[in-house]
Amino acid sequence: MKIYTKTGDKGETGLLGGDRVSKADIRIEAYGTLDELNAVIGLLCQKVSPQDRDSLRRIQWGLFTIGSHLAAGRSDKPLPLPILEAEEVRWLEDDIDRRQSEIPPMRHFILPGSCEVEAYTHLARTVCRRAERRLVALNAQEPINPLFIEYLNRLSDWFFVLGRHITYLLGAQEIPWIPEKVKQNPA
Repeated sequence: MKIYTKTGDKGETGLLGGDRVSKADIRIEAYGTLDELNAVIGLLCQKVSPQDRDSLRRIQWGLFTIGSHLAAGRSDKPLPLPILEAEEVRWLEDDIDRRQSEIPPMRHFILPGSCEVEAYTHLARTVCRRAERRLVALNAQEPINPLFIEYLNRLSDWFFVLGRHITYLLGAQEIPWIPEKVKQNPA
């Protein structure tokens, strides 16, 4: 199989169902952002424990599943696509609850960068939020499975808690954001 096909040289790409759309289409932007998130998770996988790596691989599977549905487009042809189960959202919630029970409560907003791996979790969290926004925009144009948006919303929370949990386990210090007095602009 050739990697390059030249079929996208004029700014269009093909969906799984056969339709061709602009590479600037919100659908392409949505699953492209999921792909970017998967790449960030790949970096994160190189920095975490084997148990956390297993969790991240499970998440990558979920993201590819969502992406496959977005890449299918509006095809009337039945396509054999994997299914994202609601259980995946419950798994994220349970893991968030477990991790939070093991770390001190938050007292301040937290700045990313307590350690390298925690910084990667924040990178994943912010890309996840962007992917969620892209899916919300797509959903405004045409309905998509609401579970996909719910999953990404919970996943960004999971990345935040993962970063706090890893920081705690490594004995690193969270960086609290403690704002100074707000200076008023002269009118």
